[in-house]
Amino acid sequence: MMAEESLEPVEVTILMPCLNEAETVGACTRKARQFLSQANISGEILIADNGSTDGSKEIAEEQGARVVSIADRGYGAALLGGIQAARGRYVIMGDADDSYDFSALAPFIVRLHAGADIVMGNRFKGGIAPGAMPFLHRYFGNPVLSWIGRLFFRVKVGDFHCGLRGFNRKRVSALNLRTTGMEFASEMVGLAALAGYRIDEVPTTLSKTGRVRAPHLRPWQDGWRHLSFLLKFSPKWLFFFPGLVLIIFGFFWAFALLL
Repeated sequence: MMAEESLEPVEVTILMPCLNEAETVGACTRKARQFLSQANISGEILIADNGSTDGSKEIAEEQGARVVSIADRGYGAALLGGIQAARGRYVIMGDADDSYDFSALAPFIVRLHAGADIVMGNRFKGGIAPGAMPFLHRYFGNPVLSWIGRLFFRVKVGDFHCGLRGFNRKRVSALNLRTTGMEFASEMVGLAALAGYRIDEVPTTLSKTGRVRAPHLRPWQDGWRHLSFLLKFSPKWLFFFPGLVLIIFGFFWAFALLL
């Protein structure tokens, strides 16, 4: 980890979880640095490294990023460690695989300055490049889980699992997020909705990843973990409504038997 030259607060931390992203982390860092410079925002680029062995850390440092090593493995664990280490009043998080455009973050900053606690990107409104999202994710998995999330938590978010999002660091830290895997994305939105936080949404683009290796995402396992989290934190849908249906069914069945 590079020596920390200053621990003074800044306006924005651009946070990227990273595990063996040597092919793309340099490009992401350059785009993020370009944005901060052009927008004249005091900020930092923070890489939450989750055990890279391919030189990702060194590449990020060469491009001017600050790197913190996160021992606990997992997408959520890396982000939790990064949020804790961040110096920004606001944090904008996104994957280090060059699928998100870190040079186009102005809409997130505008909404955060306007008072939003969390600003979600919406890839379906901004544009998904050919091959950037698997067919089942685009037309089934993500839309279904996003619909369930809106139903359970009554929050108007069209892309529940977009990895590019900005937030007020203190407000999100107050949620005491705990999940260490991919379901971290659902936990943040779900608990923020339950807490009455203001959640805005802006269009964003998704490009085909710049890496060659296979993605870390495990579609069925991670999808189930997202769904189980949504059910766990919305007990009326897990217990009350199914129980109510069973009670009504039992009443009519008993009435039929009585007749």
